[in-house]
Amino acid sequence: MPITRRAALAAAIAAPAIAHAQAPWPSGSIRIMVPFPPGGSVDTIARLLLPGLQQRLGVPVVVENRSGASGAVGTAVVARDRPDGNSWVLVFDTHAVNGALQPQLGYDGRRDFTPVMLVATSPMLLCTPNAKPWRTLAEVIAAARAQPDTITYGTVGNGSLSHLTMTLLSREAGISMVHVPYRGGGPMSTAAAAGEIDLVIASRVGLGGQVGNTIRPLAQSGHRRSSALPDLPTIAEQGFPHVAAEAFWGMLGPARIPDAILARFHAALAESLTDPTLRQRLIEGQGVDIVGSTPEAFGRFLDEQMATWLRVVRENNIRAE
Repeated sequence: MPITRRAALAAAIAAPAIAHAQAPWPSGSIRIMVPFPPGGSVDTIARLLLPGLQQRLGVPVVVENRSGASGAVGTAVVARDRPDGNSWVLVFDTHAVNGALQPQLGYDGRRDFTPVMLVATSPMLLCTPNAKPWRTLAEVIAAARAQPDTITYGTVGNGSLSHLTMTLLSREAGISMVHVPYRGGGPMSTAAAAGEIDLVIASRVGLGGQVGNTIRPLAQSGHRRSSALPDLPTIAEQGFPHVAAEAFWGMLGPARIPDAILARFHAALAESLTDPTLRQRLIEGQGVDIVGSTPEAFGRFLDEQMATWLRVVRENNIRAE
């Protein structure tokens, strides 16, 4: 009898946990954290994904913007959330370098997250406001050599991939320019359109439709020319073969997301990315290349990116501001 009572008690204690684990998902609204201000590339892509996710998951999907520390503030919130499938984060390329720049980050960029999908990549565009005189990258380099520390360039933050790319370019070209970090793509693109900075570097989506209107592109940062801008040369083509990088956007969840939830959320994302209207808005409207990777492939991609950019941070003694 004592053994029977203990077994019954153990079963009673375990029952709520079993019921919770077997509860249907999703059963309520889902949050996509955007760790940057409204108007930037992460915010834009997240909001383009919402309708498809809502349709396929059958529950409200909401975006929450929580910016700061190159995306680390909002990302840290999701790292601490329960792995119940109700909280996810769309990260930008800064996720690959934040750990190297911020010792007090409060989370591990790989260990504390479940990779879901590398959603898209894009070359960054080095642009200048229309009022500025330069028409080519060579003219910018010549001006920077003639007057060191006078030309300014804007990025989405210290240690961002755009900042590291410009650091590599400056080192290879033997020039010194003034870095102006912004809290996100929205404020940065607004400043560029107003001519408050000399140069700006970001993906086309991050520049908020300004390319070809208020700012003109001088170079793209990819390893090869983007099909969206086949006439725009890469930085590498213009004499700097070791300067190549692409922005990326990827979905993560907290660590230890149950396999069934991960599989369904990934499927909803993948199916959404097959929608012709969404694809047109992302590829033609925003200038990104859709990837739609598996969770495993995204995990490997993050490992490679973190190793690459950690080396750049250390070799160039870059510090968080």
